[in-house]
Amino acid sequence: MTGWWLAAAVALTALVSRAAARCRRPVRRCVAGALCGVGALGAVNLLAPFTGVSVAVNGLSAFAAVVLGAPGVAGLLVLQRLFAP
Repeated sequence: MTGWWLAAAVALTALVSRAAARCRRPVRRCVAGALCGVGALGAVNLLAPFTGVSVAVNGLSAFAAVVLGAPGVAGLLVLQRLFAP
């Protein structure tokens, strides 16, 4: 099971890196996307007492926030609502 997750993470990182490499400033774009994702994850958890929605900070959520940015955090929220009991 761990090998499958690792392969998916490597493939996703390669796809995001390839997409970022096509722009004029790829490093700046990757760093900005990572900061937006971490900020979105922090904002969701800071507003949890008011909204009742929180995302546990673990390896998967941190990976989604850093590599995918704010859309990754939104995807985590959607998946949490779909699969929460």
